[in-house]
Amino acid sequence: MKAAVLHAFGEAPRYEEFPDPIPEKDEILVQVKAVALENIDRALAKGTHYSSRQFLPNLPAIIGTDGIAMRDDGQLIGFGGMHPPYGSLAEKAVFPQVYQAPIPAGVDAATAATVPASALTALFPLKWGAQFQAGESVLINGATGFTGKLAVQIARLLGAKRVIATGRNPVVLEQLGDLGADAVIDLKQSAAQILTAFKHEVETSGNQVILDFLWGHPTELLMEALVPRELSFARHRVRLVQIGEMAGPTVALAAEALRTSGLEILGASAGITPEAVAEGTQQVWEWIKAGKLQADIEQMPLKEIENAWKRTDVQGKRIVILP
Repeated sequence: MKAAVLHAFGEAPRYEEFPDPIPEKDEILVQVKAVALENIDRALAKGTHYSSRQFLPNLPAIIGTDGIAMRDDGQLIGFGGMHPPYGSLAEKAVFPQVYQAPIPAGVDAATAATVPASALTALFPLKWGAQFQAGESVLINGATGFTGKLAVQIARLLGAKRVIATGRNPVVLEQLGDLGADAVIDLKQSAAQILTAFKHEVETSGNQVILDFLWGHPTELLMEALVPRELSFARHRVRLVQIGEMAGPTVALAAEALRTSGLEILGASAGITPEAVAEGTQQVWEWIKAGKLQADIEQMPLKEIENAWKRTDVQGKRIVILP
């Protein structure tokens, strides 16, 4: 079969022949229909992710941790759990039968491969991590990426009073108003300008919930803006959920940012339970089927994997590989 094969960490995967996987007891063989090219795939292939050696213990190997496939009965399913050296970016996949979930009727493979996972990346931190309540304000720090754009829409669907979005891509920033953002902050401005913009939003809406996809210096400025300039009690809780680190892996956290600002910092997995996964997944499917989530998806054939891998013009969209 044809597959996206990685020969060395840090290289692009190649489109080439690879031995077919052979199912063992309680495993299923399927035809792969769509696989989203995710940031985690790139991190694993670079060897920089903490689980790179778990998913790719020996090379060459097929990259990809999950995808959408079709069973022999015609049912589209989401799948994962392949055993190395096999991954999802191939014409065929084998995995334990328990690692499959049916895709609702009416949802195409490309949408199923991209939107649910990214939507849940925003929904879980909002609803279960920060325990967002309708009528609160939400700031999406790093909203010009694929997941950030969905986060803006989900905050609005959940009843946010005000949605503030930040980012560096001017084209995508202009789109965010149509997706539900009330205000945008351009992070290409000077640090002083960014700080002023953050302070304005703190005074305007309070930023009760912050979804942080960036970390690094932009988040340092945001936390500085939350610190009151007069002696007072915290006006309300500010729940910052740390999700990504696109602007850097560390921050300098001043003690005063925690004492009187009301700031609480949570990890992206906070509050997630099996019940939350079931409820959240059902909600996302309902939004997708109702056409309430807009997503920019570009489909490319598996044979173009090297070109897709090297693309640098994909901010705000998701590439889907079709074997």
